[in-house]
Parts: sequence; C-alpha cells; structure tokens
Amino acid sequence: MAELQLKRPICFFDLETTGTNIARDRIVEISILKVFPNGNKEGKTWLVNPEVPIPAEVSAIHGITNEKVANEPTFKELSKEVHGMIKDSDLGGYNSDRFDIPLLAEELLRAGVDFDMKNRVSVDVQTIFHKMEKRTLGAAYEFYCNKSLDDAHSAEADAKATYEVLLGQLDRYDVLENDVKKLSEFTTRKRSADFAGFIIYDKDGVEVFSFGKHKGKKVLDVLEQEPGYFGWIQNADFPLYTKKVLTAIRLRSLNSKLG
Repeated sequence: MAELQLKRPICFFDLETTGTNIARDRIVEISILKVFPNGNKEGKTWLVNPEVPIPAEVSAIHGITNEKVANEPTFKELSKEVHGMIKDSDLGGYNSDRFDIPLLAEELLRAGVDFDMKNRVSVDVQTIFHKMEKRTLGAAYEFYCNKSLDDAHSAEADAKATYEVLLGQLDRYDVLENDVKKLSEFTTRKRSADFAGFIIYDKDGVEVFSFGKHKGKKVLDVLEQEPGYFGWIQNADFPLYTKKVLTAIRLRSLNSKLG
C-alpha cells in the first residue's frame, strides 16, 4: 500500500456522539490517529462524559451507555489535549466535512478553544468513495483493503479503517494525487465559509447567505442594510462556528471602514 505523501501531519479522527444535531449533540468518544510526514503515527482514544443523557437508540448503535461514561472526563476537561494533538495538522475522516469536523468545532468553541480551519485543509474519505464507488465505511474497507471491519462503530476501529481506506484509494485511482491539499480539493463539495453551509462563497469568492429571506445575497450587504439580522443570528439556534464566521465578516467590514 502507498504511503501518504505529507508536508505536515494529518489527523484522521472519528466521533461517537449523542446524536446527529451538530449544534446540540455532544461527543461521547473521540479517537485520533495522527500521521506524520516521516510515516510515524500516534493514536489516542478518549471516552467522554457528554453531560447530557445518551438516548437508548443511539447507545444501541455504538454501544456507549450513560453508565459507561458517567466517570469519564467532560470534553471541556479534554479540550486542550485534543486541540494540542490536532492544532498543527490537517484533518481526515469519513463524512467528516459534514459531521465530525463541524461537531468537533462546536465542542471546542463551547470549551473556549478558538478553533478554525483557516490554515488547514480536510480530506473527506467518504467523498472519494462516493465519487468512485458509492458504499459505506464497512464496504469501503472490504473493497479497498480486502479486510472486514468487525468492530464498526468503535471510534478507534473506524478512525484506523478510514486511514487505511484512503491509502487503498491512492493505490487504486491514478487520478488521485498523493497530496493532502489536492485530496482536500477533490473531496470538498460546495465551498462554504462555515461548516454548516449557512454562509457560502459565490463565483467571485464573496460570502453570501445560503438560506432564508436573504438567500443568495452578499453577507456584507445584508449586515449594512439590516443590522438587526446579525443580532438575530447570534441569538438564534445556529452553530457557534457559523456565529464566529459571521462576527469575523462583520469585524472585517468595520475595520475596513475605520481604515
């Protein structure tokens, strides 16, 4: 199997959670596999007390119960260690652009860690798979690695499988470049300023709203014409990362006027 050509470390990670709502659900397990440019790897898995009940139907999927995490650290207690592991790295995962990265960002921001994707890229292995074969992680593992994923829905097994699947994809498809930036470009769906896709870029690279009454309008135009819209979003049930991005756009506008 090919080795991943890296200019900086990349962290493949997987989350098990209390549900699928990015703004409201919490992490109950996180596993990170960090791969360095010299080929060295380090891995770490944490169980997390989400401080909210884990629904029984969710525990039935990943096997993590309220009792199992009752005495585990909270994400806030783990946040500095988790951020320390990923802060110098690009990120890789399976359906990570739409779920794992946005939810991790919410947890880090909630814990007071100023996380963003400004100086890093992400590679969503699921997107490569779906563009090429259209299957699940277990099927991807069997297809690319000729092994069966016996411990699916264990964060550690899924994170390792995701890394191995990407190596298998690089072996199989000549069109894929063994370069994390190029892989990130290949796996990126629609370019958005925030993870949730509420603020996207138009063809000129300008931020526009993608929802509601101002859909398609430039964010700066809306903030200027209807200043109260900023406050409404900040007080409504939007992801913290979306609010952070909107605040940055607003500050950029104010600074340009003052300058």
